Amino acid sequence: MWKPPERIKYQTTVERWPTGEEAVGSRLYSQLSSPNLSLEQRTWVPAMVPWRASEEGDVTQDVIDWYARFAEGMPGAIVVEATGIRDIPSGPLLRISDERYVAGLRRLTDAVREASGGRTRLLIQLIDFLTIRRRPQPETFFNRFLKVTSTHRQRLGMERQDEQIVRQRLFSLSDSELEDVLSPRELESLRQGYRERVTDTHLPAISALPTTLPVLFAQAARRAQAAGFDGVELHYAHAYTMASFLSATNTRSDGYGGSREHRVRLPLEVYEAVRAAVGADYAVGCRFLSDEIIATGSDIDDACFFAKEFALAGMDFLSLSRGGKFDDAKQPRVGGAAYPYTGQSGYECMPAYLSDERGPWGRNSEPVAQIRAAVHSAGMSTPIISTGGIHSFDQAEALLCEDKADVVGFARQALADPDWFQKVRLGRGKEVLLCRYSNYCEGLDQKHKQVTCELWDRADLDSPDAVLATDGKRRLTAPHWSP
Repeated sequence: MWKPPERIKYQTTVERWPTGEEAVGSRLYSQLSSPNLSLEQRTWVPAMVPWRASEEGDVTQDVIDWYARFAEGMPGAIVVEATGIRDIPSGPLLRISDERYVAGLRRLTDAVREASGGRTRLLIQLIDFLTIRRRPQPETFFNRFLKVTSTHRQRLGMERQDEQIVRQRLFSLSDSELEDVLSPRELESLRQGYRERVTDTHLPAISALPTTLPVLFAQAARRAQAAGFDGVELHYAHAYTMASFLSATNTRSDGYGGSREHRVRLPLEVYEAVRAAVGADYAVGCRFLSDEIIATGSDIDDACFFAKEFALAGMDFLSLSRGGKFDDAKQPRVGGAAYPYTGQSGYECMPAYLSDERGPWGRNSEPVAQIRAAVHSAGMSTPIISTGGIHSFDQAEALLCEDKADVVGFARQALADPDWFQKVRLGRGKEVLLCRYSNYCEGLDQKHKQVTCELWDRADLDSPDAVLATDGKRRLTAPHWSP
């Protein structure tokens, strides 16, 4: 992963924790009463992919145990991982693309309600993603994947040569020579792996996305409602399809790209289709970016515009992240796939303990505050969820008291200690396991391994209730804590 050149080493510490009385009387532990979204406390566990589903996308016992363990800490809300809306193979990632998934998802919602005593709201994040392939062996790329064109032949001076001879010649060229022969997209497919974009409108399926996606999202949302979820979060963030429509890099010329008014069109149409499917009294919100952190990408001004449009359309909450794009991802090894959290934009999404003068904590807080102010200045009060490097009570409480957020999300900190919410509420904050921001969990995610935390995955491995990862060396959930 990209690291800031300063590489200042930070250590997570908390100077003070509140007493139980202070916590209970705080803004953080106050109720949120908003249409379709009522929370007992203003804490939120954002979606994190743990890679515990079956290869067919089914809920497994490991998935249930993962979310039930977060629910034991009784946060205000938990968002289930990015869940695919298309019925296509996608590895051990949850799917909601067919009616056959509803029964398993119902077992998940029941388990979370039981574990939290009904105190935690459960939402599910709905995602669409386009095709991405692994970086190929050069010989395979030139022999199988590359379509030899007249342009290649002309640039090589091989207009009349047999195609196989042209392929062999291409394979023999140096990197610098290839730059004079291949197109930028062909070079990318060789060096990074093939990746579809929303601007590939020469492909019929990509051209038809404005027609197909509203239906797919609406059907998935209706299944989520049938499975007992309290709401859905539309995934409009990071490197995926809907975020790519919002991006300033979206240059589609069919009314769904170019100006930001056109770029927000499909996300709004998806929301409208979902709302029509689930009704007016069901929680529907989205996760999107405060800033893409890429050259020629969307920035905070775009985000403020999108937020106002989403709020005006009637979304019940807006959750903000930042960065995490393919555009600046590092080159993967041969046989590996590009990972959108390896460049600078990825760092801004998940900053680590090696950082610059700003440190790894709260880097998204001020952009989110600006977006919230823009929504309120437009006369709306849609709840805004601020996330990114938040680990202490004082951080979270300040965001709420200073009107910089309405709800506070804890991702890596909740993974480090699922009981953070209970421990702090009871005045036992000194017992919290503080996230080190080493991104140990992110390293596992990049390899599509079962995600755990280094703070607890080797603890009490011989405990009767310890379920181990497939490598047999790590436990899959944090040890239980007794108040």
